[in-house]
Amino acid sequence: IPYEKIDEQFLRQIVPDPTGQAPGTIVVDTAGHHLYFVRPGGQAIRYGVGLGRAGFEWSGDAVVQWKQKWPKWTPPAEMIARQPEYAKYSAENGGMPGGLTNPLGARALYLFEGNEDTLYRLHGSPEWFSIGKSVSSGCVRLINQDIIDLYDR
Repeated sequence: IPYEKIDEQFLRQIVPDPTGQAPGTIVVDTAGHHLYFVRPGGQAIRYGVGLGRAGFEWSGDAVVQWKQKWPKWTPPAEMIARQPEYAKYSAENGGMPGGLTNPLGARALYLFEGNEDTLYRLHGSPEWFSIGKSVSSGCVRLINQDIIDLYDR
């Protein structure tokens, strides 16, 4: 990743916690394109993120109920309807195996409301240039190094 091409505000850094939430909480600041992982002592780790484009944003409270290294990507039926070229990665076809070109990147954290999968993820991305922009189908994208860091916490 050419870090010199990423705006410094989107590089991982420890900052004063702006959220007031309990340690271990993840908060996404959609206006600023930042994700905060709250740490003890009034600090947070701030990561730059890419977010959902207009009409695809997600908001609400969720819990990370599952984590996966090098996840398989299976686009939902709605995405395949919009982009038929993804049909080859449908559930019926086994999805796209994890790897460097997989849209979910190196790690994925699966967001649930109660026992229901929201189908939204915090995940890595091979598209480092999308960080700081609203271009995804709703998921929260991080550069692969950052999702690995967050996953390990």
